[in-house]
Amino acid sequence: MADKLKISIQFSGGAELLFNKVKEHDVVLPKDEKPWNIKRLLVWIKDNLLKERPELFVQGESVRPGILVLINEVDWELMGELDYELQENDSIVFISTLHGG
Repeated sequence: MADKLKISIQFSGGAELLFNKVKEHDVVLPKDEKPWNIKRLLVWIKDNLLKERPELFVQGESVRPGILVLINEVDWELMGELDYELQENDSIVFISTLHGG
């Protein structure tokens, strides 16, 4: 699958509620001339997986404050955040730290 990029995306902490309550998604992205980074992945998630209330997941070109992003179990702030270039079999986890009351 040289022309495709396989990754795992997970949502938890309540974020999964925006994705039809589905916590885990195995995703195959088409490879093209543009590299897949987190910024591009967020657009893809919004267009292909997000089912409701996008304002609770994305803000501008990033995730909204209160959503922790882990790349292969490491805080994305240590990995380059939006600029991190996705690799085959990466695991991307979005955890909502916001809880309604």
